[in-house]
Amino acid sequence: MEAPDKAKYYEREELDVAPIREMAQEVLSEVSRIIVGYGEILQELFIALLVNGHILLEGVPGLGKTVMAKTFAKTLGIGFRRVQFTPDLLPADITGTKIFSQEEGTFVLQKGPIFANVVLADEINRAAPKTQAALLEAMAERQVTIEGTTLPLEKPFIVLATENPIEMEGTYPLPEAQLDRFLMKLWLDYPEEDGEVEIMRRQISGESPSVEQITSSQEILAAQKLMNLVYIDDRILKYIRDIILKTRNHPQLSMGAGPRASLVLMKCAKARASILGRQYVTPDDVRALVVPALNHRILLKPEAELEGLDVRSVIKNIIEEIPIPI
Repeated sequence: MEAPDKAKYYEREELDVAPIREMAQEVLSEVSRIIVGYGEILQELFIALLVNGHILLEGVPGLGKTVMAKTFAKTLGIGFRRVQFTPDLLPADITGTKIFSQEEGTFVLQKGPIFANVVLADEINRAAPKTQAALLEAMAERQVTIEGTTLPLEKPFIVLATENPIEMEGTYPLPEAQLDRFLMKLWLDYPEEDGEVEIMRRQISGESPSVEQITSSQEILAAQKLMNLVYIDDRILKYIRDIILKTRNHPQLSMGAGPRASLVLMKCAKARASILGRQYVTPDDVRALVVPALNHRILLKPEAELEGLDVRSVIKNIIEEIPIPI
């Protein structure tokens, strides 16, 4: 539902977000040369990049999550590493460790895969909690300590963690407190019928098309600073507050969203506005991001689950119940 008059939310006429809009359009267009469909998912990945947040991807195997992450990083011109999480994976396998060098006769630091701009944590729920905690600590602090040496991580830095929703045996589900560290939780559904045909058509030649580098880490960091200047009216802030408060006293929810959810919605709405070429946030920016921003931060009551409800449907009902600011 579009706001009746967008000009009501407009301010800071001197702000020019065209560089962000152009960067987003070029990056998403280039990634779409490899990835069929998932346009909304790709836009949300770019939003996470601008906000400097992390993404939890959930989807059945074979949907191209690894290819998507790798293509995204290559198009951005930044470093990419993939870590396959297994039960025997140790924290040092992610962060790194010091090893003895025969040549130098001393211990030298060997950095782990966490030292990259885009880190794909594949099947994060297969690793033991201690290893999960090491990754999540690095996500929050944006630095790691290896045997007393503290090292900052790359900038920009984004973790794309994946989960398989159909295979629970031998897994360690992330606790709610750790899930809250992810900016958004996204679902990768099966492709559309036409998209399935297009995927096969692109494989007929047997050649894998390459993507071009569109931007760089310096330009991304500059875009992050520019995005922070996007104007958000007090009415929008109160609108976000009302949505969050509604989750805390909703009859079908046993746990509502915390203050971090308010900040996430505010920042993501500003990023979406800048991607669309606006210097100001509208209610539509908030509404478009409520489900991915909140679905992993709230819990259904058991009786609601028995009634066949899910978190997404409850969130959508909340959105419709809260009046749009005018």
